[in-house]
Amino acid sequence: MSDTVNLTLQEARKLTIDALSANKTDPAVAEIVGQALVNAEVDGQGGHGLSRIPSYTAQTRTRKVDGYAKPEAELITPVVQRIDAKFGFAYPAIEVALPFLKEASAKNGLTLSAIRHSHHFGQAGAHCERLARDGMVAFIFGNGPKAIAAYGGKNPMFGTNPIAFAAPNPDGEPLVIDLALSRVARGKIMAAQRTGKTIPEGWALDADGQPTTDPDAALAGTMIPIGEAKGAALAMMIEILAAGLCGTAFGFEASSLFSGEGDAPNLGQVILAINADLVSGGSFAERMQTLVAAIEAEQGARLPGTSRLAAREKARLNGINLPKPIYEEAVRLAGHSA
Repeated sequence: MSDTVNLTLQEARKLTIDALSANKTDPAVAEIVGQALVNAEVDGQGGHGLSRIPSYTAQTRTRKVDGYAKPEAELITPVVQRIDAKFGFAYPAIEVALPFLKEASAKNGLTLSAIRHSHHFGQAGAHCERLARDGMVAFIFGNGPKAIAAYGGKNPMFGTNPIAFAAPNPDGEPLVIDLALSRVARGKIMAAQRTGKTIPEGWALDADGQPTTDPDAALAGTMIPIGEAKGAALAMMIEILAAGLCGTAFGFEASSLFSGEGDAPNLGQVILAINADLVSGGSFAERMQTLVAAIEAEQGARLPGTSRLAAREKARLNGINLPKPIYEEAVRLAGHSA
């Protein structure tokens, strides 16, 4: 018997939207959030995909995240926007930010949107990629609940704090670089926990600071940062950019994204967009072509982020394969019959 269930993309979207809508989430919000989760599955990022349905719905049921929140935007200057996510999901707030960033960067070259009172923002590179398709070089920074210790410490202090970047590629799909500052995204450990699998050694330490392959012990301990001291320093930088600039909770103050207990996580995200053509005086496309051609000419080298394109094509042709426990839990939460 197979341990996965194959779903068409339409079936995956419907299941996700139904599960969210059945658990104290506005259907319009559920559609935005559901599309983001399915897109993550399509891109091969299951840790940000449908495995999030149980934790998201646990939080909407207790109002730890407000499934009915409508983000409010405030223009601070012609190039700076502040968005209050109202302790709801991050995705609707990002939907408010992207049109502003596109319009303001076209006029001014560089723009910034700061999102406060926010939540998990999922596959970070996907948000930047949308901006790159409209001619912008884009960055997104966001913090998360404590997971990484300050270098030399044992207690979790910073989130895994993803950094994502995207740039237009005149000869193909946008270049996307998306990385958490832990060796792996925390969502991968959560997915292993839900499916009863172990994790590779080198991903995390337990609460005593010892290496572990047990996802439960890993979630109770700390994630190992990329680059050791450098990774921990970068995680601190993102705390300042996301929580400090947005006036939200630092990682050690934020509640878990995995359970319905506690206060709202109150996270922050900052999105920066640069109009590539305007800032470069029209030279950006030629410079990108030169860089990409040089990398592609190098034997064995590949551009970052290309695996997502292969995953998309596979999902377009064959749908997605969801681990059976995740599928069955989503079906239960949606009120469907298996």
